[in-house]
Amino acid sequence: MSLAQAVSLPRILVSTDASKALSKQAASTRKPRTSISTKKRAKVSPSRRTQNLNLEVSPHRAVSAVRLMRIQLGGAFADLLNEKGKGSGDNEMGYVERTLGFRTKDLDDRDLRLVTDIVGGTIRWRRYLDHLICSLCHEEKTFSSMEPLLLQILRIGFYEIVKLDMPAYAVVDENVRLAKVALRPGAGKLVNGILRKLVLLKENNSLPLPKLESNDRAQARALATIYSHPVWMVRRWTKYLGQEEAIKLMVWNNSDPSFSLRANSGKGVTRADLVMQLNLLKLQVPHELSLHLDEFIRIKTGLQNVIQAGLLKEGLCAVQDESAGLVVAVVDPQPGQSIVDCCAAPGGKTLYMASRLSGQGLVNAIDINKGRLRILNETAKLHQVNSVIRTIHADLRTFADNSTVKYDKVLLDAPCSGLGVLSKRADLRWNRRLEDMEELKILQDELLDAASLLVKPGGVLVYSTCSIDPEENEERVEAFLFRHPEFSIDPADGLVPSDFVTKDGFFFSDPVKHALDGAFAARLLMKY
Repeated sequence: MSLAQAVSLPRILVSTDASKALSKQAASTRKPRTSISTKKRAKVSPSRRTQNLNLEVSPHRAVSAVRLMRIQLGGAFADLLNEKGKGSGDNEMGYVERTLGFRTKDLDDRDLRLVTDIVGGTIRWRRYLDHLICSLCHEEKTFSSMEPLLLQILRIGFYEIVKLDMPAYAVVDENVRLAKVALRPGAGKLVNGILRKLVLLKENNSLPLPKLESNDRAQARALATIYSHPVWMVRRWTKYLGQEEAIKLMVWNNSDPSFSLRANSGKGVTRADLVMQLNLLKLQVPHELSLHLDEFIRIKTGLQNVIQAGLLKEGLCAVQDESAGLVVAVVDPQPGQSIVDCCAAPGGKTLYMASRLSGQGLVNAIDINKGRLRILNETAKLHQVNSVIRTIHADLRTFADNSTVKYDKVLLDAPCSGLGVLSKRADLRWNRRLEDMEELKILQDELLDAASLLVKPGGVLVYSTCSIDPEENEERVEAFLFRHPEFSIDPADGLVPSDFVTKDGFFFSDPVKHALDGAFAARLLMKY
């Protein structure tokens, strides 16, 4: 898709004042102006719950607004709600009551799905939505000084109208009511006026788009708004991929994510068993078999149904992208081998490697986060692979310096920008800065050097990321091989399908080409 095609719709040209207001609003959200406590509070008595219950406000919109505030101001992740409607360790409705001053009725299954869709979509499209909101405000100051909750309510309304095509009258009515009850009548009037303007512009196919300029910087800013990504990412991808491929990548990042389930062979569960379990669920989960890995199944919708059915809690399967499974295929763990997973938590690759050892050998899972290692231990027991997993709480660099033991295979799934998983991690694009890239490259080099100390002669070191950026991938390997001539590239041919093998012998999954998360892995052989 060309830039001209991307902006061929009728448009209202927006002045640079709107861009300035957007910058001010973005800056204002870096420091919370609204306190959102994550501490546990005393249980609310049934009588008080009844007093604070508001049956008029849309429950999924109230929960979505508070959740969006927590993500942007409180640092919560845009993760999935579980089957009880809980968020990060506390009852979701408890957050609603503490933030808004009232409770709504409990979320049903439809509400849960809507919260997931609205929160994820609103975060993905934040820059574009803010551009529209700013354009429809009477004054620049109205947007730049807008209080966080009011802004979230408007973002929800704009997303529902522009991207979900919900009935306009219902969206306007429900969001106006939420603003009035949660804030004040004047806030409801403001929401009403702005949303009605939006409805009129959408009906006339004249939604405002940014000005287009001929120079590259201005085009990058325009594309960043239209496809709702940070400008630095647009410039970077245009540099490495070209404008057309950069647009395709942003379209992928903004699409609804698909998920994969891995049948837990460590517990004796086959893919056929998992398919049978899915077919027995009361609520249907459309699925298809992975073309690349025997234990994996793809699902586009219905993950909440899988969670609610308890398939994860019972250890029958795990949510794991096929790209992560293919990285394990590059490692090629074999029964009896000694393996190190250097930055193991949360442990998806550790568990998969352990399941392929058939009860013989050992995966040493190292991580600096003690709490996440505890969760990994619990999951290993659930998956019945704990006999071949040993967790080690340590900084890899310190551990490697002090270790005298060498291992058959070492996996360094390095901390990275995560630019390959922006479809699933909707909030990540707004939390990454260009400055992070330089810091990450330094860390990746240090960890690679440390990991290399653990490999026995003739052993294998696998360096992997969930990034699509060559500076984190190929360039890190090239720099490592320059520092460590005792290692050489061991091509991934034969370990993964040829479509995933680059000309240099590395594994690479392209989100646009393969419809998977972006990932990279280099298999490096230590000489005898």
